[in-house]
Amino acid sequence: MTMQTASSAKPDVNSIPVIDIAPFIAGTTGGVTVVRAIEAACRETGFFLVTGHGVSKEVTADLYNLARAFFDEPADWKKQQGRGSSVEGGVAFSPIADEALSATLGIKTPGDYKESLNFGQRLPGDIWPSKPDGLEAAFHAYFAEMETLARHLRGAFCEAIGLAPDYFEPAFENHLSALRVINYPEQSESPLPGQLRAGVHTDYGFMTILRSEASPGGLQVRNRAGEWLDAPNIEGAYVVNIADAFMRWSNDEWVSTPHRVANPPGEFKGTTRRQSIPFFLNPSRDTVIECLPPFAAKAAARYEPITYGDYITLKTSQAFGKN
Repeated sequence: MTMQTASSAKPDVNSIPVIDIAPFIAGTTGGVTVVRAIEAACRETGFFLVTGHGVSKEVTADLYNLARAFFDEPADWKKQQGRGSSVEGGVAFSPIADEALSATLGIKTPGDYKESLNFGQRLPGDIWPSKPDGLEAAFHAYFAEMETLARHLRGAFCEAIGLAPDYFEPAFENHLSALRVINYPEQSESPLPGQLRAGVHTDYGFMTILRSEASPGGLQVRNRAGEWLDAPNIEGAYVVNIADAFMRWSNDEWVSTPHRVANPPGEFKGTTRRQSIPFFLNPSRDTVIECLPPFAAKAAARYEPITYGDYITLKTSQAFGKN
């Protein structure tokens, strides 16, 4: 199997910008323009696409194809995989409709029409499945690629805000980041009322780096006017978005934006299967999230300092109505 290519339709890049970050990575004079574009996107929509990132195409394709092979296995076998939590750095499997992301915003819906494999170096999971061969190694290799890209983006954030280039690095020495491969299968039957491929939500951590693909029924972002925008599909590009913890760090100047994955149009007759690979960049459990000095110099801090571990506990309790 090979990765699907982006749609031939011209992408809408007017509201969600596409930024070539190669000049910033290379340290050339064009890096200043990159930083300004990233800052503008983070303030306006909290979303942007990056090209020129240097992520290995081979490593990406390897993870994509091996994960797809796993999802092609019978449902009864898959449901026996990745259900435990005794292995640090193990794998977790979430079957179709097991998760309802809208619940994190207090919205009750049927479970999301997707299934996923999840991994984090310091997160609980289960032993890896016996097939396909190489799946664990593919997750580790891609995770390393994402760590490199995330380090570049953190550097750009620091320059945009006016911080030392390595300001955030201590917070990521034992980071709780997670890598997920999501399969959105064909929808041979109409979804339940209110059921989406992924319900409206925001992400909890620092930022998310998403490798997506073109297909009917894709990522939609809600802008500040409340309008839903289709994220552009550009082959090889990554969608980056600010998450809740970083919005709090920035005193709400950089926005964590609600987003969702829509169902394919009911009249569409072709294939609607879709696979995406989000990397959720999260700091260490003991990292203190408090208003960054450049933002505190402009306005009083809107939140009390809190560790990331306590913050995640708070967000989870809010999502499930316990707080």
